[in-house]
Amino acid sequence: MPEPRQMPVRNPALKSRVLSAAALPLAPLYGASLAYRAFHPRRRAQDDGHPRDYGLPVTELKIPFAARKYVHAWLCPGSGQKVVVLGHSMGMSKTRSLGHAKFLHDAGYTVCLFDHRNHGASSVDRALLGLGDRFASDVTAVVSHLRGSQGYGQARLAVYGFSFSCFSSMWALTHEGFAVDALVCDSGPGHDVPPLLRKYLEAGMLPVPALLSGEPSLSVVKGVLCSLAPALVRAQWPPPASGKFAEIPLLFMSGERDAIVPPSSVDALAERYAQAETHVLPNAEHLLGLETDPEAYANVVLDFLKRALG
Repeated sequence: MPEPRQMPVRNPALKSRVLSAAALPLAPLYGASLAYRAFHPRRRAQDDGHPRDYGLPVTELKIPFAARKYVHAWLCPGSGQKVVVLGHSMGMSKTRSLGHAKFLHDAGYTVCLFDHRNHGASSVDRALLGLGDRFASDVTAVVSHLRGSQGYGQARLAVYGFSFSCFSSMWALTHEGFAVDALVCDSGPGHDVPPLLRKYLEAGMLPVPALLSGEPSLSVVKGVLCSLAPALVRAQWPPPASGKFAEIPLLFMSGERDAIVPPSSVDALAERYAQAETHVLPNAEHLLGLETDPEAYANVVLDFLKRALG
């Protein structure tokens, strides 16, 4: 008696679910790999752009953070009394902050742009744990180098973070002996980290193969990513509302249409800090405030820095 033939799955949605269920054993492993990759992005060809393209004077810096390892930075000298240190978003590099460096330098500030470890032209750090303190120490290393070796010891200094580097810039303030005169944050940070990681994945900022992009596998990938990534960071978030956080002026800017770090999450964090100011950028998406309305964006930042740095 011939065996009955298996009927092909003709419903595309059902077929996708069947394949996703078959791939379910792979989902936890892939979620774990994404948690690692978020902080150790694959190296890409350097983004186009250099301070000279924007008419900025520049000195290249290699600031050590371990034996034969360094943070790469561009120093664009301006005022000897007012300095702004610029970070960048996750998986990107300091070239993405050149537009911000331009309007700040035009306003008279010395500007220093740097690549976090594992990004841009900075060295690789393959460590798995304590990543919050490691990325924060990139910020403290740059500031210490400027105040020491570069002669800006008496300058008023602000740190300026973007999305991912907003978190490391804020966390740097928990490090003993580190202080700045102001902190500017664009498109972050948010009050709760796991929802932001989920939105980051849903926005396509981390790759998910087709086999794992449907349910039930996708929920497992998200769950592992959102639980493991904060464990790798090992930072008690949000930071305390006391000490330096109660004294240093903070500016939090968020895009009205930001689908990754929505204004509500930024506002919930900012409410903890007495010195915090918030500004929602009309019609702006994640990290696109300067591109959406350059003049209005620059005016918000420059007004804050004028009051905070003098």
